[in-house]
Amino acid sequence: MLHPPLLVKHTYIMSLALLFSFISALSLAAQEGTKRKRISSFYDHPELTYCFTVSILVFIYSAFQLFKRVCDIAYRGVLISDMTSDYLSFIFDQLAGYLLVSSSSVTIPVIQQMNSQSSLWKAAVVAVCMSFSALMVIAVSALLSGYKLCKRIIW
Repeated sequence: MLHPPLLVKHTYIMSLALLFSFISALSLAAQEGTKRKRISSFYDHPELTYCFTVSILVFIYSAFQLFKRVCDIAYRGVLISDMTSDYLSFIFDQLAGYLLVSSSSVTIPVIQQMNSQSSLWKAAVVAVCMSFSALMVIAVSALLSGYKLCKRIIW
């Protein structure tokens, strides 16, 4: 198990990932929910749909990790064994990071082709910025997960 201050820091990190991925998905979903007549929707662009889907997946993963960390702190119980948790956290942090990088890199060319005055353009820019922020937070989480895994394997 992690040293308690490190566990609390990892909990804060996962809560930031949860927040950033939620804002990323919400920006596209809220733009879709406006009642004005739109020229295009984010459903018309598969790249934006991919960005939305990745944001939802990272949100779900971050929510699960946050729930597990809070349970570990509050109840000192084990939702999943420590060894399995270390491997799964490391693998899924890497996967979430890859998905966030790929969705941001696919979405940026679409944003460049859009009209900069449209609400879809603004929502897409917010979504990519928040996805990139979530990527930075997931990268820190991946470093902590890698540290835990190396500590378990080597030491």
